[in-house]
Amino acid sequence: MASDRVHAALPDPPSKCEEGNKEEEKTFGNIFAELECVDLPLGTTLRSIYDDQPNAHKRFMEKLDARIRNHDREIEKMCNFHHQGFVDAITELLKVRADAEKLMGQVTDTNRRLQEAGREVMAQTEEVIRCRIQQRNMATTVEKLQLCIPVLEMYSKLKEQLESKRYYAALKTMEQLEKIYIPRVSQYRFCQIMAENLPRLREEIKEISMSDLKDFLESIRKHSDKVGETAMRQAQQHRTFNSAVAKQVSMGHYMKPVYSLNGRTHTHNGLMMDTGDEDEADEEILTAQDLVDFSPVYRCLHIYTVLGDRETFENYYRKQRKKQARLVLQPQANMHETVEGYTRYFNQIVGFFVVEDHILHATRGLVTRAFNDELWNMALSKIIAVLRTHSSYCNDPDLVLELKNLIVIFADTLQGYGFPVNRLFDLLFEVRDQYNETLLKKWALVFREIFELDNYSPIPVETEGEYKLVVSRFPFHDAEIEKQDFPKKLPMSQSVPQIYTQVKEFIYASLKFSESLHRSSTEIDDMLRKSTNLLLTRTLSSCLQNLIKKPHIGLTELVQIIINTTHLEQACRYLEEFITNITNVSPETVHTTRLYGLSTFKDARHAAEGEIYTKLNQKIDEFIQLADYEWGMAESDGRASGYLMDLINFLRSTFQVFTHLPNNNNDHASMSGKVAQTACMSACKHLSTSLMQMLLDTELKQISMGAIQQFNLDVIQCELFASSEPVPGFQGDTLQLAFIDLRQLLDLFMVWDWSTYLADYGQPTSKYLRVNPATALALLEKVYRGMKDTSKKNNIFSQFRKNDRDKQKLVETVVRQLRSLVNGMSS
Repeated sequence: MASDRVHAALPDPPSKCEEGNKEEEKTFGNIFAELECVDLPLGTTLRSIYDDQPNAHKRFMEKLDARIRNHDREIEKMCNFHHQGFVDAITELLKVRADAEKLMGQVTDTNRRLQEAGREVMAQTEEVIRCRIQQRNMATTVEKLQLCIPVLEMYSKLKEQLESKRYYAALKTMEQLEKIYIPRVSQYRFCQIMAENLPRLREEIKEISMSDLKDFLESIRKHSDKVGETAMRQAQQHRTFNSAVAKQVSMGHYMKPVYSLNGRTHTHNGLMMDTGDEDEADEEILTAQDLVDFSPVYRCLHIYTVLGDRETFENYYRKQRKKQARLVLQPQANMHETVEGYTRYFNQIVGFFVVEDHILHATRGLVTRAFNDELWNMALSKIIAVLRTHSSYCNDPDLVLELKNLIVIFADTLQGYGFPVNRLFDLLFEVRDQYNETLLKKWALVFREIFELDNYSPIPVETEGEYKLVVSRFPFHDAEIEKQDFPKKLPMSQSVPQIYTQVKEFIYASLKFSESLHRSSTEIDDMLRKSTNLLLTRTLSSCLQNLIKKPHIGLTELVQIIINTTHLEQACRYLEEFITNITNVSPETVHTTRLYGLSTFKDARHAAEGEIYTKLNQKIDEFIQLADYEWGMAESDGRASGYLMDLINFLRSTFQVFTHLPNNNNDHASMSGKVAQTACMSACKHLSTSLMQMLLDTELKQISMGAIQQFNLDVIQCELFASSEPVPGFQGDTLQLAFIDLRQLLDLFMVWDWSTYLADYGQPTSKYLRVNPATALALLEKVYRGMKDTSKKNNIFSQFRKNDRDKQKLVETVVRQLRSLVNGMSS
């Protein structure tokens, strides 16, 4: 019973159908809720209706109709509930309408009166508003103008700076405009225009400054000459001052100089050293900055630095200066003709490098020491090449000396600015050689003129004054001549003291080149001795050789030349002393060069002696050419030929010249005697040889015995001349031996002593030892043909053959034997 009551108290469990309806009601409830919410999208909701079940749409429509009916019932209930309140409100509104119309009229009237009363106030209010707007605008304008005025003032300042060409300041002003002023008012159009103009102005400034730089570079080319001239003049004054100081130091009263800023030099104790001429004593020392306005360079450098383009400017400047350096180093074609050409060339180069040195020290990095050194090395090579070429064209020693002085001043000037100049001093050694060459050429002309004007006769001295004058010019000392009374003659001719004086003048001229070369006395001594040796061994020797070879120089002149060279040779030691006195270098110094005058004059003497022998032989040949022998004559004339007598007379008179030479000096006597003996022996040998060649001439086919006899008479005269001692000093018959070959040959034919000749041939005691078989054979064949020809002409040859058959056989036998001897000698 209890369990029944419990079951009766619990509700019945829902059936499955009821649970499905409830689930469906819940699903459609959610769908309707979503549809009634206008914020949600309906696409998804509607899609879920159609996609769930096959009859979902129909059930949805049924549920939707049911839902609508429920809402209608609710609306109807609500309207019924509020209907009485709505009716009451309409009734009250109808009652108020009359009062509202009355109020409307009153409001309209009040509004009209208010509009009329406020119209004037509104006008004044609008005026006040307008004034307030204007006032605000003015304040704003003033405020903006206060910002713009500094910009405008700076821009105006910029324009003034550009007009006054203060470009560096203008660039600074531009920088301030860009960084400070324009950014404050950058919104305004005029500021934008300004900002756009500034780059253009910068480019204009760059162009203008570059144009100024180009003008400066062009100007500096014109002023380099003046700058260089001033610098070289100051260097020369400084060198003069140093020389004066050195001289005073050597004199022992040097005072320390005090230099003033204006270039004058004062010393303590009232001593003053002049640094220039009197006209220039009051001038200030000018520098490159005084002569050249460098402001365009500084200005352009600052401008490009500010613009951040300094490297471009430096490269341009260095490139242009390199080009100018090449132009400066290009010499004029005729520079070597005048010293002014060299001066102008050096002035331009010095001016160029003085300017570069100033730029180096006045600017920071525009040019560097390395750049200047590079320029200088390039210039130095070109300068040396130019000077080497142009100095070789110069033939005037004075001009070469001026060139040397210019090179020294040029080197000293640039050395003062820190440029190395050792190669220039090395070049001076080459110029010195050129100078010596020009001196040698000049003195060659001097020597030639002296030789041409010389009369080649001893110097006549009428008075003691004349004697002292000659002795003062030439170191001549002879005790015997000094003891002689006036008038008297000195052995040498007038050219000797003149040559000696000119050699000393040459030494002086050569010494001039050694001045200011910063060389030691030993080096200068060595230079002087070498140049003097060249003068003696080359120039004077060549002039003597040419003089000796001249056709118009006769035997007398040649003898005098021999005497002259002897005296000049003796004077060489005085030239050594002369050089020693100049240089103060002892001749005993190890490296001292000796003068080679001894060999020079000995060579000239030997050449003169050889020329004497040559001229004698030539004269003998001229006489020999006059010989006109009749080689077919039957018998001789009984006297010597005329041409030979003339030749002997000529030789006698010629050798008399030697005997009449001054013999008061043993050297002269031995010298003239030796020359005379050698000349006489040479003449006799040449005469003997010429006569022998005449006999053996191949064109001469036959000789008669009469011609042999005549020829023998001529040889006898030659032997008589040789035995007459035409020149003293020969021992015994030494001179006659010159004709021994002829004598033995003629004796062989005159005596017809062939048996003795053939028997004694080859014996040292042979009577005809000097007769060569070939010579004897040649002459015998000519004599034999002459004998045959003579017999035919006289028609007695047949009788001769009968009477003298034995003699003919003898001749034929002798001929065969001689040929056998000749063949034996040749084999």
